Amino acid sequence: MANDREREDLNEELESNIVELTDEDGQTTEFEYLTTIEHKGESYVVLLAPQEEDNEEEGEVVILRIQPDEQGEDTYVSCDSDVIEQEVFELFMEELDEEEDGAFFDEQSGN
Repeated sequence: MANDREREDLNEELESNIVELTDEDGQTTEFEYLTTIEHKGESYVVLLAPQEEDNEEEGEVVILRIQPDEQGEDTYVSCDSDVIEQEVFELFMEELDEEEDGAFFDEQSGN
């Protein structure tokens, strides 16, 4: 029974990390939410784009700026600057490296 419950928890966690975005043509695409990063007074969301079935490479990372609309709801908009987008990506990679280092140390200590 514990395995079924663990599996349900994992499925709920995975489902909660899915973000559906609708483009200007009304087409909806699901992305995996990775993290939110603060940079130069702005918030950016980092998403993993779905990978094509015949492509074995890792999915593409998409970085969007979080901007409130007229109702105060968060919307995601494209970055205005390639430089800012690259800086946010580098911050994301640093965060990822820190998490991996932490996981390594947790493994070594048996946690």
